[in-house]
Amino acid sequence: MKGFLLAASLAFMVSIFGTPLAIRFFIRHGYGQFIRDDGPTSHHTKRGTPTMGGVVIIFATLIGYFGSRLIMSRSVTASGILILFLMSGLGFVGFLDDWLKVSKQRSMGLRARSKIFGQAIVAIAFAILGQHFPDDHGLTPISSHLSIVRDTSLKLSTVLVVIWVLVMVTAESNGVNLTDGLDGLATGASVMTFGAFVLIGSWEFGQGCLVAPGPKCYEVRDPLDVAIVAASLMGACFGFLWWNASPAKIFMGDTGSLALGGALAGLAIASRTELLLLLLGGLYLIISLSVIVQVGFFKLTRGRRILRMAPLQHHFELLGWGEVTIVIRFWIIAGMCVGSGLGLFYAAWVTG
Repeated sequence: MKGFLLAASLAFMVSIFGTPLAIRFFIRHGYGQFIRDDGPTSHHTKRGTPTMGGVVIIFATLIGYFGSRLIMSRSVTASGILILFLMSGLGFVGFLDDWLKVSKQRSMGLRARSKIFGQAIVAIAFAILGQHFPDDHGLTPISSHLSIVRDTSLKLSTVLVVIWVLVMVTAESNGVNLTDGLDGLATGASVMTFGAFVLIGSWEFGQGCLVAPGPKCYEVRDPLDVAIVAASLMGACFGFLWWNASPAKIFMGDTGSLALGGALAGLAIASRTELLLLLLGGLYLIISLSVIVQVGFFKLTRGRRILRMAPLQHHFELLGWGEVTIVIRFWIIAGMCVGSGLGLFYAAWVTG
């Protein structure tokens, strides 16, 4: 418990006090958000708001994790380092995208193929490295078995594991990226989802086969450290939300959204809750599906639309809903998804 509180507190303090420093730095150098002309007209007032705030989230998370490990004289683990690598690597891809936007003063940064390629390189490296570094019991950070709330009997080949991890990482990072369209929406939802992984990791540690051997015990490498990483991410997002809530003083940009999405995928993979992430991150799934349905219907019907605008949150804006109303109601949906996911995780343990 001390480790969770320390990691979350350190990350929170760095984030809440470091973000205003970043805001001043970005304003001084003119690193402001460029707003799409075809988006909701209410967003035009946000033009010039500092972006790339995800740099603060990443830095605060790293300080929270490594600082807590240092203070408590605990060594880092392969699982923790790999998740942080995935987060930082995708954050760098997002940073390049944001940098091109602010330097060229356009709404498009990296080309879609270039962004996907960058995400793929980081995800593949994570997938390959994660199948190495076994502990004393042969457990590696990434299992070769497909998991729901724990590993199933379905075993994947090394190549299929890499492909599966690639799909998860790109889908989740792009899902968070699509969600990050309103002030505080993705940040607040991420706080709840990372909080869920703190509970999952700590429960898996307490019911691990080394601590509580039995038919229902969990075989997960470094579950406690996975929870520490999640706590650091939760604290970093909480501190950033103070400045990112409406009216936002700073945006996380693709730097933050890609990093957070990658971290969520990494936590699910390392904690053996891969398919449970669909429910825990249900808001990201809903918003991603709204884009897929909109684009698919548009192409099939040669120009007709189901929604007034995608992603889903912009549809409600064009219906006249206030931004704060949309954000709060979407947070409620995110909370319901997280609560349902945790309920399913616990129910699976109770029933064995």
